[in-house]
Amino acid sequence: MSIIQDIRDKYAKLTVVLIALALVGFILTDYFSGKSRGMIGGPSNTIGVVNGKKISFDEFNKKVAQAEESMKAQGTPAAYASQQALEQAWNQEISQVLLADEFEKLGIEVGKKELGDILYGANPPQDIKQQFTDEKTGQFNAVLAKQNIDEVLKKGQPEQKANINAYINQLVNLRMADKYYSLLANTINYPRWMVEKQNADNSQLAKISLVREVYSSIPDSSIKIDDSEIADYISKNKSLFKQAESRSISYVSFRAAASAKDSAETLRSLENSRERFMTADSVAQYLAGEGAQYFDGYVSGNAIKIPVKDSLLKLPVGGIYGPYLDGNSYVLARMMGTKVLPDSVKCRHVLVGTDVQQGGFDDSTASRKIDSIKNAINAGASWDAMVQQYNPASDGSRQNKGEMTFSSTQIQDPGFAKEFAQFILFDGKVGERKVVKTSFGYHYIEIMAAIQPSAHYKIAYLPKEIIASQETDNAALNEANLFAGDNRDLKSFEANYEKTLKPKGIQKAVASDIGRSSSYINGLNGATRSFVRAIYDAKKGEVLKPERIDDNYVVAVVTDVFEEGTMSPARARLAGDIAPLRNKKKEEILKKKIGTVTTLEDAIAKLGGNKIIETADSIRINSALSAGLGYEPKVTGAAFNPANKGKLVPEVIGGQQGVYVVRVDYQATTPVTNGDVNAERASRYQQAKQNLSNQYSQNNPLSILRNAATIKDKRYNRY
Repeated sequence: MSIIQDIRDKYAKLTVVLIALALVGFILTDYFSGKSRGMIGGPSNTIGVVNGKKISFDEFNKKVAQAEESMKAQGTPAAYASQQALEQAWNQEISQVLLADEFEKLGIEVGKKELGDILYGANPPQDIKQQFTDEKTGQFNAVLAKQNIDEVLKKGQPEQKANINAYINQLVNLRMADKYYSLLANTINYPRWMVEKQNADNSQLAKISLVREVYSSIPDSSIKIDDSEIADYISKNKSLFKQAESRSISYVSFRAAASAKDSAETLRSLENSRERFMTADSVAQYLAGEGAQYFDGYVSGNAIKIPVKDSLLKLPVGGIYGPYLDGNSYVLARMMGTKVLPDSVKCRHVLVGTDVQQGGFDDSTASRKIDSIKNAINAGASWDAMVQQYNPASDGSRQNKGEMTFSSTQIQDPGFAKEFAQFILFDGKVGERKVVKTSFGYHYIEIMAAIQPSAHYKIAYLPKEIIASQETDNAALNEANLFAGDNRDLKSFEANYEKTLKPKGIQKAVASDIGRSSSYINGLNGATRSFVRAIYDAKKGEVLKPERIDDNYVVAVVTDVFEEGTMSPARARLAGDIAPLRNKKKEEILKKKIGTVTTLEDAIAKLGGNKIIETADSIRINSALSAGLGYEPKVTGAAFNPANKGKLVPEVIGGQQGVYVVRVDYQATTPVTNGDVNAERASRYQQAKQNLSNQYSQNNPLSILRNAATIKDKRYNRY
């Protein structure tokens, strides 16, 4: 039963992590390198649609919750974990749906026999292998593993069955993703003739002389581009001007943080608590009543990191220091005691467990056995032999001959067995042995080393956070309401800001690209989900009522509303890439200025300025950068055109960075390197495979599938 329970407990925890990572979405990344919003009639249970497949809110919300818990467990602040979990779960849900469609189309599946091989074959999952490997022989017991998993699936609780099934499904998806990736990777091919042709091309060499004028020599402001030209350019390059649904706002913030008066009041209040704190018989009880935590243990002086540490550690037992400022709180500290303790303790133990259901013994039997173990060890028996015979498999020290090292902080943790802690940290000495009973059973313990003894201090802290008073909060809210009430549209917002707030030094800010499902807005600290919903409920030019965000009341006006689709000419002018359109006009101006090409010297005379004849030597046809020119493929092409050999190129070349008048001085061919074509093909295959696996590459399968998919994001109805 103990192993069955272990696997139940193990996979219940494991599945939380696996599902939180949504392995299917995460796999290719690896291989390729209760919050509902009220609505009339109730919100739909569909959170989104991917290529016609609906995503259930109930199932999706479980994954968000699991991901959020996983992130919090890893130390992600709660304020950020919620939004990050929502985005992670959403992206992985999309990946999972898209991949499932591909698996079905391609007939990729995992049969019953193959699943058995995944779970119990020569290379089982590491966690299953570890759970069912005999520690003495080092052999994986596949039969025992299957028996235990089958028993959980047949007789376990519904939640346990669901956890095991979810884990198995992730393994199946992992294998199918492996097959999918292998299928794509194996389609890559570089024919011999292609490699040989490229090698021959790359053996060519050229030298040119040129005169150039860069586009930046003409100010952008002098180039006039009307909206009709931009619209035409957009229609020919729609992929460059896609836009997601978003909003932009202008906003002002009214500070509602604690004032100097609030700080002084907090200090006075804490001073009034000094006598009660100093004379309290039970400091733990007093601090609990004040909403403060108390660590009833000793901390190494080296581990204490506060600004007033030196003064604090000089206090006598019972002494009070403060109030002092620590972060956003005033603090009183009371010295409760000092001791010289080791920073850490190394010990070893033999444990006879008393949990009968986990393979232990009843209390009286365990007591007799520990006495026998004590006598045997004292008579010369091996500690390790006793550890291997009696310590439960779940005891982490079993793999290390029963030896363990704990810091003084760990030993004093409330979750550490008190009886064990008392002996190894406070009562015992190095070399001393003792039988100790804990809730786990009977231990025979030896203290092996006391590492780096130093002064430790038990200190009680009474903090009082400096918070804004109701008076301070009301003043900020009233000011925000007054400003918001005076504005009805963008024009009045701007005018009133200039008239009433700017003279006071209040800054106006702008936030753009606010997505419908966003929870944070650049420039604002704190969660802003309700604020984003208000922005999307408003029309362009509408002024929103004040919203409390962190320590500010924010008043905003919606300045722009962008729907999903293609940019308008006005937005493309500001946010899109219309430089090629502008450079095309500059190219025409410069070509007209040069006119008919006769000589390089003539081009210099027409362009004026300090132009010189430049030389670009050792140009190779395969080079992305023409020697000294940057990326200029048209110039490179002209250099290798046989018709231009020894001549002036008859037309001005319009390039990426400017215009060029070019003379091809010579063209030659160097010997073709007789390298190993097969090795080169293999190298190019591996490079292409790596590019395929790069999650940021345009060739990444998930990126391609996602760009081609029809995705409707309806999370905003629930979150």
